[in-house]
Amino acid sequence: LSVSATTRKPRPGEKHGVHYFFVSDEEMDKLIANGELLEWAEFAGNRYGTPRAAVLEHLESGVPVLLEIDLQGARQVRETMPEGRLVFLAPPSWEELVRRLTGRGTEAPEVIERRLDAAKVELAAEPEFDETLVNTSVEDVARELLALMDVV
Repeated sequence: LSVSATTRKPRPGEKHGVHYFFVSDEEMDKLIANGELLEWAEFAGNRYGTPRAAVLEHLESGVPVLLEIDLQGARQVRETMPEGRLVFLAPPSWEELVRRLTGRGTEAPEVIERRLDAAKVELAAEPEFDETLVNTSVEDVARELLALMDVV
């Protein structure tokens, strides 16, 4: 799993370099300007991006890489790495998605509303992906992803 850079603040328990590289807006600007990100996108008021060097290093050594990215990022990866396999991770239902977002208790109501608005757009783009997996449980979907990557 690649570690993304983000301008958002860490949530409780998240560690720099493990869950994300937490960077300032200025640092993110530099990463983008220098072409150091394979993809980047703004989501819910924050920017996220995948450092290019680590992904290419793994791929060149034959190690598959999983990117956890949104629709904007997936479209960029499709353009720059057409051989990549895009997998759409779908919620079991709209109601379950709403429950998961509100149940975390980590975002303000306006952030949740932005996330739900973005989810409507993303769900409509599902046909752009090569595969769709329904996220009924972390364990099940992780197993399915690993099988798609031929690493199980």
